[in-house]
Amino acid sequence: MSSPTAPRADATGLRVDAERNRQRILTAARRAFADLGLDVPMEEIAKRAGVGVGTLYRRYPTRTDLVAAAFETKMCAYADAARQALADPDPWHGFCCYVEKVCAMQAGDRGFTTVLTMTFPTAKQFEASRDQAFADFTTLIERAKAVGRLRADFATEDMPMFLMANAGVLTSIGDAAPDAWRRFVAYLLQACAAQSAQPLPDPPAPRQMYRAMLRATGRQRQPRAAH
Repeated sequence: MSSPTAPRADATGLRVDAERNRQRILTAARRAFADLGLDVPMEEIAKRAGVGVGTLYRRYPTRTDLVAAAFETKMCAYADAARQALADPDPWHGFCCYVEKVCAMQAGDRGFTTVLTMTFPTAKQFEASRDQAFADFTTLIERAKAVGRLRADFATEDMPMFLMANAGVLTSIGDAAPDAWRRFVAYLLQACAAQSAQPLPDPPAPRQMYRAMLRATGRQRQPRAAH
């Protein structure tokens, strides 16, 4: 008597149906996080994916696991944006393109800003991509200042403020005027130009800025170590 045929597995070793469920869960999670933010109930994600809640939790035991998996591609894009900006032969042009691209990513996904305030201890590549993006952006700032195009008092803490301010624009009028954020970002970039710079108050400390981001995104966690 012949033995039953074993379930087919893909190249990763997962059964084909298990991999199909994983992809459905990630697709549903990305859409739910983009539409509703990161606090959307896990039951809602399971419903959108067409799987049971138990199936979801077996693959992603915690919300943090699911968030890291759902945003892995976007975090890679975030790091790539900083890398491309740093490779631009014109540091000012690279700086402007980076700010515009990151704000565009934010406009397309409500959960994006919140993810930047979270830690993912078990997602090593995810954390490495974010850290590299921060390092590249810091170098980009220095280069744009060195060529005299970026105002000398611009600080890395200004970028989180830009994102929080842009989030306010998106929340307030995003549905009615979905492209209004582009005009707002253009104003911000003009204010960053060295030729139009006027003295500014001191920027907030990195730890203050991080706590402000946690509050703005509605998440209460212990602050990450400041870069």
